[in-house]
Amino acid sequence: MSIFVLGAGAFGTALAISLARSNAQLKLWARDAEHVDSMQAERMNSARLPNVSLPENIQITSDLAPTSHDTILLAVPMQKLRGLLENKRDVLEGKTLVACCKGVELGSQLGPIALIRECVSQSMPAILTGPSFAKDIAKGLPTALTLAVENDKVGVELQKSLTTPNLRIYRTTDTVGAELGGALKNVMAIACGAAIGAGLGESARAALMTRGYAEIQRMAQALGARPETLAGLSGFGDLTLTCTSEQSRNYRFGLALGQGAAFDPSITVEGAATARAVQERADQMNIEMPITDAVVALLDRKMEIADVIEMLLSRPPKEE
Repeated sequence: MSIFVLGAGAFGTALAISLARSNAQLKLWARDAEHVDSMQAERMNSARLPNVSLPENIQITSDLAPTSHDTILLAVPMQKLRGLLENKRDVLEGKTLVACCKGVELGSQLGPIALIRECVSQSMPAILTGPSFAKDIAKGLPTALTLAVENDKVGVELQKSLTTPNLRIYRTTDTVGAELGGALKNVMAIACGAAIGAGLGESARAALMTRGYAEIQRMAQALGARPETLAGLSGFGDLTLTCTSEQSRNYRFGLALGQGAAFDPSITVEGAATARAVQERADQMNIEMPITDAVVALLDRKMEIADVIEMLLSRPPKEE
């Protein structure tokens, strides 16, 4: 199976590096021609993933003309996915499209799978998600991910193609659970980072992770997700990693919020847009999402961290 990775950010580049170890035909696409020239000259993505060499069998390009590659990995930020799908529909029609982003689109409140279906109807949508950092994948460190696709026959073939010496792929047909687990954990990571940044301690973070997991379950199961998916890599696994490591952009963003510090606006923080989109959907469905509400209040500067904590602690007592 030939693979084309669209998006030469850190994660797309890391996936290309890992997949190149097992796939002879692999292309990596970047929007910026100068970025492509730099990567070709240095055989490295110095801007996004420094100090990791690109294997010689990765062809780097800024050309998205019709391609013979039958599997295309979409490694672009969630809020930019629609633009790519709509602008390159002629290239993407008829392909297996694997979303490698986590989030919910503002406005439409759609996840990656639904967005692919809407924009490129003659394609087979899938999502690759789970607890992973680009640096770990690129360095060849062991990583396990969830591949979700409704057609299990396609899932079996994709699982074989995307498995590498350091990437272990588990498959599921529960696309809703896989994409929502990955999206919502970013919101909880912002909350956990804010708690640590404000000096509230590890116990507060553990409480937020636990109650955040309950919040993820409420929303995802109401939309049809299976509980076992949320307990797996794309739910509990990803939540654990993202809420406890400063390699996570969402967690670092939360730290800055809690500390009242500035954060680099050029860094993509998927959880910020997702929090707003999820809050809108939860309000429509009458689902309680207090941690998500608190994150949005912090983002919009409607509340200070102390007020948020008081709000969460003053909620009525209940059974766990």
